[in-house]
Amino acid sequence: MPWKKLGIVFDPRNKTDWIKNYSWVPIPEHIGNGLFRVYFSGRTKENLSVPGAITIDIQNPFDLLDLTKKPLLELGNLGSFDDSGVIPSWILNHDGRKYMFYSGWMQGKRIPFHSSIGLAISDDDGKSFSKVSSAPYLPLNDIDPYFTASCCVFVEGGKWRMWYTSNTRWEIINNEATPKYHIKYAESDDGISWERLGVIAIDFNSDEEIAITRPWIIKEDGIYKMWFTYRGLSNKIGYAESPDGLLWERMKSENELDVSDTGCDSEMVSYGAVVEYSNKKYMFYNGNNYGETGIALAVFE
Repeated sequence: MPWKKLGIVFDPRNKTDWIKNYSWVPIPEHIGNGLFRVYFSGRTKENLSVPGAITIDIQNPFDLLDLTKKPLLELGNLGSFDDSGVIPSWILNHDGRKYMFYSGWMQGKRIPFHSSIGLAISDDDGKSFSKVSSAPYLPLNDIDPYFTASCCVFVEGGKWRMWYTSNTRWEIINNEATPKYHIKYAESDDGISWERLGVIAIDFNSDEEIAITRPWIIKEDGIYKMWFTYRGLSNKIGYAESPDGLLWERMKSENELDVSDTGCDSEMVSYGAVVEYSNKKYMFYNGNNYGETGIALAVFE
């Protein structure tokens, strides 16, 4: 495996009073001179998820340079779609603004949670964000009747393009309601009204796979390259390529990331996010129990 794992670069425990544990679904953004601001969602002492960010130098990643003193977004009002969790998955820089796409969670009864995609915008370069609505940005419909979650959004040639998680159904597995979700594709002319035709970007490879989520895409040499989390017996980070962002080929490739024999990611790897700096690729990701002990980093060799 050509990914060289460097270890945990941020352990949220005992760092600030607004996080008890977890720093899951990292979103790295290069802010200049090797500095990366990494957005994530941490869990409060009430076990509810809210977003913050750290700053590190990729050349010396184990020294924490900054950590937000409070959450970048608060939970929604009681009964709203994000009253139990705000979990960012993508930052889009467009027309001088930062768009934070996030998964909003609401706790359930017959099912453990409901999820919908929300949106917040920053006009001060990410220092603060404001939600665009108290309702979901991408509402449920006949194409996505159960839930939507983590997404990736590009604006290309005036067209907004979204790859997003869509739940296909709930199943009872081991006496628990379990979602089965994969990655779909949608388009928009204005970033507001989305055309969803049920186009599947990344589908299940077998009956053993029950979850495919967190698309992370870069475009390199005219090829769309996606990393995504998939779960069978355990969570792993898969890889796919596409010439147009529509037709994807899942590939058994050196770009994939698997679990380690021991350590912080011996049980699972999840939510990989790949960035390039100084002719190297770096992957920020979560390990065991979906990032309970922090954000890990790997470099492609």
